[in-house]
Amino acid sequence: MSELITADLVDLDLSADTKEAAARSLAERMVAAGRVTDLDGFLADVAAREEQMPTGLDGGIGIPHCRSEHVTEPTLAFGRSTTRIDFGAPDGPADLIFLIAAPAGADSDHLTILSSLARSLMNAEFTGALRAADDPARVAALIRGDEEASSASDSASDSASDSASDSAAEEPAAGEPKDAAGGPAEPAGPSEPAGTSAGASEPAGTSAPAPAAAAAPFRIVAVTSCPTGIAHTYMAAESLENAAREAGVELVVETQGSAGFEKLPAATIAAADAVIFAHDVEVRDKERFAGKPTVDVGVKAGINRPAELVAEARDKAARGETSAPAAASDDASDGSAPMDAGGDRFGTRLRKWLMTGVSYMVPFVAAGGLLIALAFAIGGYEIASAKSVADHFVWAETASWAALLFQIGSAAFTFLVPVLAGYIAYGMADRPGLVPGFVGGYIATTIKAGFLGGLAAGLIAGAVVMGIQRFKVPAALRGIMPVVVIPLISSAIVGVLMFVVIGKPIASAQEAMTDWLNGLSGANAIGLGVILGLMMCFDLGGPVNKVAYAFATGGIAVSDPSDGSLKIMAAVMAAGMVPPLAMALATTVRGKLFTKTERENGKAAWVLGASFISEGAIPFAAADPLRVIPSSMVGGAITGALSMAFGCTLRAPHGGIFVVPLIGQPFLYLLAILAGTVVSAGLVILLKGLRKKAEAGATAPAGGDASAKGATGDEEKVAVAV
Repeated sequence: MSELITADLVDLDLSADTKEAAARSLAERMVAAGRVTDLDGFLADVAAREEQMPTGLDGGIGIPHCRSEHVTEPTLAFGRSTTRIDFGAPDGPADLIFLIAAPAGADSDHLTILSSLARSLMNAEFTGALRAADDPARVAALIRGDEEASSASDSASDSASDSASDSAAEEPAAGEPKDAAGGPAEPAGPSEPAGTSAGASEPAGTSAPAPAAAAAPFRIVAVTSCPTGIAHTYMAAESLENAAREAGVELVVETQGSAGFEKLPAATIAAADAVIFAHDVEVRDKERFAGKPTVDVGVKAGINRPAELVAEARDKAARGETSAPAAASDDASDGSAPMDAGGDRFGTRLRKWLMTGVSYMVPFVAAGGLLIALAFAIGGYEIASAKSVADHFVWAETASWAALLFQIGSAAFTFLVPVLAGYIAYGMADRPGLVPGFVGGYIATTIKAGFLGGLAAGLIAGAVVMGIQRFKVPAALRGIMPVVVIPLISSAIVGVLMFVVIGKPIASAQEAMTDWLNGLSGANAIGLGVILGLMMCFDLGGPVNKVAYAFATGGIAVSDPSDGSLKIMAAVMAAGMVPPLAMALATTVRGKLFTKTERENGKAAWVLGASFISEGAIPFAAADPLRVIPSSMVGGAITGALSMAFGCTLRAPHGGIFVVPLIGQPFLYLLAILAGTVVSAGLVILLKGLRKKAEAGATAPAGGDASAKGATGDEEKVAVAV
């Protein structure tokens, strides 16, 4: 590949007054150099990128860039404008313009160019040299990194030898300390802290600095990110690193850019004294930094005032401030619990992995289940034995349409276990886990290991890939590892384990569980209904709720679900409808107990509850968890128990009252939901009424003070928390 930039791609007297004219002028140089094949097509791609977000940066810099099919190889052209051109930077127009072109699809080249350049632009010596240089060849060498900025800045001198002799004349005597420029050093002032310069490790000649040298340095870890993940991400990182170096602080940055990111080691995070987040998008895996003194700002603050952020981090650490105590306490460990890169306990990680798989599986459940339920509503349950619509389909026959819907829904259902397993492995090992996870999940369906087999396959696949990733391989093989080696080895291992080692025992356990569910009756069935109802209402769409829902949907995700599985699905959906319906009823009956916002939420909760969206009760639970959640759980348990006792069944995994025609014992089913809703609403009204009386009694001696009388909204929430 040719050099990124050459002298003929440099224009030190760029005559353009708009960013479009500047881009055209520099692009013409690329065309002349054979780097761009179609000038107008390339400029259209540059303009399209410019429309997404301005490419101007603080400090008088413009970096128009794009990927284009009209570019033959990664190329950079540079122009220096005397009139300055507006590229949308907050601090004004730019005089240094970099036009960056990358071939279509060359993400790695494109991002590498941009990130490297962005870091260099934070070096005042680098930009100063670009502004002072009068030789295009020197500018090209500077940008490529072939020449140091300090040497380029001396290029205005006609005689390098004269400069050298002048420097020699000013050279201090042997043993005399030098400053950064090579001249005699000024004596350090008494207030200058020891150990803050790069040369602090040199012998000082006295014993005074010894304690400071022995002291451990202050350590900071930082994360930088911006919406495009290119320029500002890396500029903030460079700026923070420079400021930390000047302050004598050890700082390590994780740049979460468009090209991906490499997580900081857990040991590095654990050893850090403070954290700096300079970001405009959410920090990924933020929980890794829980419990540390944290400075949280936008990415431009990391560029413009890094020294202040470093100082603020030190101040917070000195005061003992921790920005995430809740997460820290959750993850606190005595050292006996295994930890991942994020510092979580194994139980926490396991829950996250399983929830990842379930969250990707649920849309398949909803789509397939509702299609099957609709097919039964149109054509009856015998439609399950219809011929394939690929061989026989009559457009005018209702039965053919019912069969079509059933077979589409059944096709969606076949993906449930593979998707579950694949995305559990994905949660553990990222994309390399997908192939063995899907393979293991499909094998689980073929050997009838079902839902349990999918869970096992996903966990095994993720563990195998994580194990393979621990091996260090030669650099020449790294490119084929995620594409060939990891999928090949991991799929083979998972396949062998699922087919001949653990698959059949799991299939036997699945069959035994199905038989147990089919045999449930009387008190056993009611007890299971109570447990499922409590789980559905405990966290309103959270992990516990999802576990109960996944258990139910896994039972009906077969071509011929058992009667016990259909009863469980009915109980789970009925209980999940109770919390929002109960809150809606309570706000209607006793609106004075609720804030105006809660009363408005109550109106929406009617629809959400009727649609089986448990999350409709979250606003109420967030405002008053000690009264809302227990009340919801009691009502959900009653509904689950009654649904099981009445023998209600359900083939659809979702839909609320809109699939009532598909429910076995529909009137008794609605009665169960009504009973749970009334009980939950009654308990919420009772508990909130008791609180109101207690508050009234507490404020009575004050003679009806107006400030107490007007306490609503956030003040009321504070009172509840207290």
